[in-house]
Amino acid sequence: MTDVQTPPWMEGWKPTPVADQSVAAPRGPGNPSWTPGCPSPNPRGRPPGIPDKRLLATQQMLDEMRNIIAVLIGKALEGDTGAAAVVLSKTLPTLKAQAEKVCFEFDATAPISEQVAQVLDAIAAGAVAPDVGRLIIESIKALNDVRATEELEARIAALEEAKIG
Repeated sequence: MTDVQTPPWMEGWKPTPVADQSVAAPRGPGNPSWTPGCPSPNPRGRPPGIPDKRLLATQQMLDEMRNIIAVLIGKALEGDTGAAAVVLSKTLPTLKAQAEKVCFEFDATAPISEQVAQVLDAIAAGAVAPDVGRLIIESIKALNDVRATEELEARIAALEEAKIG
């Protein structure tokens, strides 16, 4: 099984030698005929007073943006709901649902099943909305998971201590 058999189509094949590392690879933008160590074809750099093309494009877009926004607001005021939706979505923060505060009898020292039953009773009595009750039950479950993990860690530490001692 340690013998490596060469397939017939690979017989006589030799890998291509690695290209000479002294030849420079393509450098990207700039003067391709310039090589490091040679004098710069533009020793003074960009002449002063010539603005950057990207800066000019950004400024032009900002100037046009003011006109676009004015047109969108005008159309929204005329009753165009699409324009109004665009303007409102970009200017007003999105509203996030908030759970209401609830008050009902709850015994946090009771076993987990009784705590969930207390929440379900509050939902049935109308003291807690069903979606809020679901959030409370999920919180009880998360707390139970954390407590179970802590208990397991303590038991493992006790077992390791007993094994060492």
